[in-house]
Amino acid sequence: MNEPADPHRLARELLGRELEDLEPDEQRVIRRVAAGTVFVGDREEADQIHAGFGDRLADKVAAVGGSWGFIVGFGLVLLAWVVINSDVFAALGFAPFDRYPFIFLNLMLSMLAAVQAPIIMMSQNRQAKKDRIAARHDYEVNLRAQLELIRLSHKLDRLARVMGHVEGQAADSTKE
Repeated sequence: MNEPADPHRLARELLGRELEDLEPDEQRVIRRVAAGTVFVGDREEADQIHAGFGDRLADKVAAVGGSWGFIVGFGLVLLAWVVINSDVFAALGFAPFDRYPFIFLNLMLSMLAAVQAPIIMMSQNRQAKKDRIAARHDYEVNLRAQLELIRLSHKLDRLARVMGHVEGQAADSTKE
């Protein structure tokens, strides 16, 4: 098993800079590569996994409110409201409870918008956090892969030099 490498030496060898000169994310990746560890979730990721009831509810409201099913269903409710409160049912003896210009309907729509908009924004903020975490994971995976390829390239170069040196010695001994 390999012992952990020195992160300062790795930074100089692989990136050509001192560890202290690297960005914090790069330093964290170099330290993990040096230690041979894999990515472990951080506090932000744990918070996203253990979302509270309000957060999960906001996500569900945003999922429903932003769907075609909601738009079609809500359109049908509005159409029914208008028909029920028109003179069509007045002829059958039903008195409209919200005559044109539908003031009560406007109040209900305003209240719905006032409640729904912040809930959807909460869900979008949570999604943005998830996206930032995913981007950070992608960045780390890509940087680790690049660093490992550089390490592998250096090992292959050393192996080629050693093999060339050994082949050179074998060729010299056959000439004698």
